[in-house]
Amino acid sequence: MLETGGWSAVRTFICESPQGYGRGKKNTMTPDLLSRLIGLILFALLGARLGADAAPLLGLPVTLVSIVFSMVGVLLGLLIGPWVSVRPVRAARKMITELPVESLFTSLFGLAIGLGTALLLAYPLSLLNPPVGSVLPFGASFIFGYLGFTIFRVRAKELISLFAASGGKRARGLMGGTDRMILLDTSVLIDGRVVDIAKTGFIGGTLCVPRFVIDELHQVADSADTLRRNRGRHGLSKLNELQRDGMMPFKIIEEEVPGIVEVDDKLVALALRMHAPIITNDYPLNRIAETQGVVVLNVNSLANAVRSIFLPGDTLPIRIIQEGREADQGVGYLEDGTMVVVEGGKNFMDRTITVSVTKFINKDTGRMFFAVPEKK
Repeated sequence: MLETGGWSAVRTFICESPQGYGRGKKNTMTPDLLSRLIGLILFALLGARLGADAAPLLGLPVTLVSIVFSMVGVLLGLLIGPWVSVRPVRAARKMITELPVESLFTSLFGLAIGLGTALLLAYPLSLLNPPVGSVLPFGASFIFGYLGFTIFRVRAKELISLFAASGGKRARGLMGGTDRMILLDTSVLIDGRVVDIAKTGFIGGTLCVPRFVIDELHQVADSADTLRRNRGRHGLSKLNELQRDGMMPFKIIEEEVPGIVEVDDKLVALALRMHAPIITNDYPLNRIAETQGVVVLNVNSLANAVRSIFLPGDTLPIRIIQEGREADQGVGYLEDGTMVVVEGGKNFMDRTITVSVTKFINKDTGRMFFAVPEKK
């Protein structure tokens, strides 16, 4: 029973993520699984050590008590190991992945300066009378390292701007910055087309994603609804793709908007503060931003603008795939999805014919052509 039920449950528990069954990858040495195993080993060794120390007090054999305490340590590792080993490792991975490059660069630079300052002070501090002389060098290393890391991370934006201003265009290019900042909202990341647009080089400026937008993406990715969860994970994958791609300047900004709860309202307020446009395909956000004077770059409007254009009199081949609303009408679609309504096209169902364009309708919601079969 233990072999078929108990150990299989233990193996399942070890291989799954701490946030729910079925979300991890089994039989794969992932960082989560590796951190779990390390946690189990540490708890087992700690239990064995405590058992060896407690054996004389209990009057029992050292080996027996060590084994018992070691097994207790393994059980404790199964219960609390994810919060001691897996969660810190996951939080560190998330911070490193999402931390803007300039913040990471300045943080490490500040840490090096702090530790260098502590190193210069280590020798004179060590000359003090013990135990002060033996404790202060370590304390100074911790304090100055923390101060350097924190100060340079908090003031990363100002430091990068100062460095770019003094270094000229070459420095700005190396740091991936430009004068124009463009904010991305949640919907455009979930949509994902902004990544392909950015790769073409038509967007001039630095793509910026506020931290509160990323938090909203994580909430969508952790949703109980399967559709929302998949959309959120798709948005996070596109965010990572933007971070890894070097063709387009990209950064995550940590600025907050106090006193505002809604993410869309925060984004509009931040755009007003930064004098930055917003890329979105969310129609309500588009209207709200425009009423407050924020420039909006709508992905759907861009898609409509680059669709094929045919003038009255132009001919094109089209396959009739369905009936139209009016009598004898047939409907076909271009490769980009544009609808073509063919008068008298009902008689050509499931056939590809050449049609002549008579007129077209172009609106914000899309474009539609009207045509008639070409006379032979």
